[in-house]
Amino acid sequence: MSQTVANGIAEYWATGFFIFAVAGLCAVMVGVSSLLGGHSHGISKSLPFESGIVGAGSARQRFSVKFYLVAMLFVIFDLEAVFLFAWAIVIREVGWTGFWGAAVFIFILLAGLIYDTRTGALDWAPKSRPAGKNGS
Repeated sequence: MSQTVANGIAEYWATGFFIFAVAGLCAVMVGVSSLLGGHSHGISKSLPFESGIVGAGSARQRFSVKFYLVAMLFVIFDLEAVFLFAWAIVIREVGWTGFWGAAVFIFILLAGLIYDTRTGALDWAPKSRPAGKNGS
């Protein structure tokens, strides 16, 4: 049994050393930064600061649903690109069955894009009023 323990230690000593070295390095970096880091206090220290811009207004600000809609459309069509890239890699192996499967996939996504366009999901500009109907 001691032979198998010795073999295990000989096989995994580098991994164990790496784990201890990383943990030690992390501890040293945290310790040195807490000793040498600045400890200033003031009004501006408690303010949220993100991306170089001082926050203004409430964090509960309402956004237009169009932002979420564009994000969902981006995810959908980004995933389409991933699937089509994978399909393009194996196109010779999947043959005509894979081609028609991809064609149906593209057709369904194209139908969704046409639907989004017709319902105005991609229109960001406000609708213009016809001339002469501004209430006067």
